[in-house]
Amino acid sequence: MLEIHQLRTDLENVCKILAKRDFSFPVASFNSLEADRKAIQTYTQELQAKRNAVSKSIGIAKNKGEDVTVILTEVADLGDKLKQAEVQLEQVQNKLQQILLEVPNLPHESVPVGSNETDNVEIRRWRKPRSFDFEIKDHVCIGEGLGLLDFETATKLSGARFNVMKGELAHLHRALTQFMLDTHTQMHDYTEAYVPYLINSESLQGTGQLPKFEDDSFAVYPGGSSDSKKQENSPHYYLIPTAEVPVTNMVRDKILSAKQLPLKFVAHTPCFRSEAGSYGRDTRGLIRQHQFDKVELVQIVHPQQSYEALEQLVSHAEKILQQLELPYRVMTLCTGDMGFSAAKTYDIEVWLPAQNTYREISSCSNCEAFQARRMHARFRNEKGSTTLLHTLNGSGLAVGRTLVAILENYQNADGSVSIPTILQPYMNGIKQLDQNVK
Repeated sequence: MLEIHQLRTDLENVCKILAKRDFSFPVASFNSLEADRKAIQTYTQELQAKRNAVSKSIGIAKNKGEDVTVILTEVADLGDKLKQAEVQLEQVQNKLQQILLEVPNLPHESVPVGSNETDNVEIRRWRKPRSFDFEIKDHVCIGEGLGLLDFETATKLSGARFNVMKGELAHLHRALTQFMLDTHTQMHDYTEAYVPYLINSESLQGTGQLPKFEDDSFAVYPGGSSDSKKQENSPHYYLIPTAEVPVTNMVRDKILSAKQLPLKFVAHTPCFRSEAGSYGRDTRGLIRQHQFDKVELVQIVHPQQSYEALEQLVSHAEKILQQLELPYRVMTLCTGDMGFSAAKTYDIEVWLPAQNTYREISSCSNCEAFQARRMHARFRNEKGSTTLLHTLNGSGLAVGRTLVAILENYQNADGSVSIPTILQPYMNGIKQLDQNVK
């Protein structure tokens, strides 16, 4: 959430910066509410001053032995008007808050200006893609050919955009997760966290998914009630879209000490997304599923260190791909392609031979104080005053997409798939997925 003071004092400039994100700030509504707020606050101050003056006159009148009935009535009337003004002010403040909750973060000055992914800027590449001397298959053909990937059964169980993995493919999926966790905890000094998969609306609002992206979430109601009135009045949860939400919200409403920073957490969770608005995109295979696994990295840092932390976080995600020997590139996202809460984002894109292109496997973002302001997450700085934290997050990595990259980059002419050397100890020494390994 943006700072309200910045909007009040520098609205024109803020609007210009937001326009780079293709976002049009509701200036008229904001100015109208601000005018109401100022008027109500001025009126409230006048009422308070008048009530104070009248209250003082009560003592004077009593000392003189005068009847204070009329004065008491006036004080009570002023009190009622003050209560009404407080209600009106709260209503205006809530409307202002709703506007702020819908406004994306301001992009960092280093972010390239652009409208969509075609305006993203490539930073670097690692490892040249493999040349194949046989017809390349995509991961669906490979997995189904091995009898280890089953979309038909998943559709029967749940519907479209789900999958069933079996045998050593499920083992490989689990091995990837364990390898990522081990790397980040042992090599990169992250603390592993196990967090709830069901969260409340305050948590989603804290990291920026609500209210703007509610359609992308799965809501869960106790007892599975389909009665709309009961749903409205009953507390409900949301399935997590990413571990970023519960992990980052661990510092919500807290004041940390400067000595506690930085906090670095890694968490493996399933992620659940309705993929609203993505119908027709990546309908084949594991690229865009309603349920998928991810190893998420979150850092909570001192504001002066957040951009150094962003570069570090990207390198941690890259290390996974390097150890798996998978070709990739790093992109700086332009203003029009960044996520809602991000001030700057790097995407890591892995090479997929069957698509003959790079596809996103990790997004690493610095949200600066945007999420912390929504969460009231602060620390006590060197001067003893409280300051908003900076939050960062990134995939380290998306497990399913990493599995896709391994199946396609390590495929063999006979339909088998070689296991990357770094994963073989996690696979009980198995070096290859083939028809004989189930």
